[in-house]
Amino acid sequence: MRIDGQVAVITGAASGIGEALAHALHAKGARLALVDVHAERLQAVADQFEGASRHVLSVADREAMAALPQQVLDAHGQVNLLINNAGVTANKPFDEHTLDDFDFVLGVNLWGVIHGCHFFLPALMEASHAHIVNVSSVFGIVGSPTQSAYCASKYAVRGLSEVLWEELDHTHVNVTVVHPAGVQTRIVAEARQAEGVDVERMARRFAKASITPESAARQIVRAIEKDKRRLMVTRDAIVMDWLRRLAPASSNRLIAKALIKALGMQKTYDARVRAYLEQRG
Repeated sequence: MRIDGQVAVITGAASGIGEALAHALHAKGARLALVDVHAERLQAVADQFEGASRHVLSVADREAMAALPQQVLDAHGQVNLLINNAGVTANKPFDEHTLDDFDFVLGVNLWGVIHGCHFFLPALMEASHAHIVNVSSVFGIVGSPTQSAYCASKYAVRGLSEVLWEELDHTHVNVTVVHPAGVQTRIVAEARQAEGVDVERMARRFAKASITPESAARQIVRAIEKDKRRLMVTRDAIVMDWLRRLAPASSNRLIAKALIKALGMQKTYDARVRAYLEQRG
């Protein structure tokens, strides 16, 4: 896909991968429509790009998302590239997840992607060049403890994207699903947390094992240019993907144990196991 002169809609554009994508795509000559729920952060990002439009809304808000395509068309005259990037998580064991936690995470991570694809597809079909990028996660490939709502949403984004590969195969609208592993974003620090979690410590450990948003953005832009259907971001994501293919059940347990240790959750996890065993006698 040729990016120069195209109009790119980026959700979750106020920080992290979304902000880095704004810089990377602008450097390629794209015009930007930036979307985020955080008004001040979004304004600070939009101010860096001449002609960028700013759209403050939650991607979980169906009415707001239904109105967004026309707002972008009014501002830019066309839509060529839709990047469904906005994401949130709840870092809790399943039995501590509330249904409100599921509504929150699925509202942004899954319904946000569905809303984007549903409401923007007519405008994308009218464009001369068009591409959809749906940001899933390595947790759309691996089931990780404490991430039940997040994994449910990201597995679903993966499935939706793979359906769109086939349904849009005869059209000029290409689809890329992205599976990042660790990327230095706000998602850990801003997650809904279980009680007793040392958020600052976890965020530091996560950042240490992660790549920069700029690195992730460069890889995503290359995938768009090459019309690549599937992108694994980071070596860890590639290794996890291959392990799941080779040994679907046993590799998930192996990877989950490694993630628990890497994020500093081993003591908490061991305490839960001991409590359960003591309760069972």
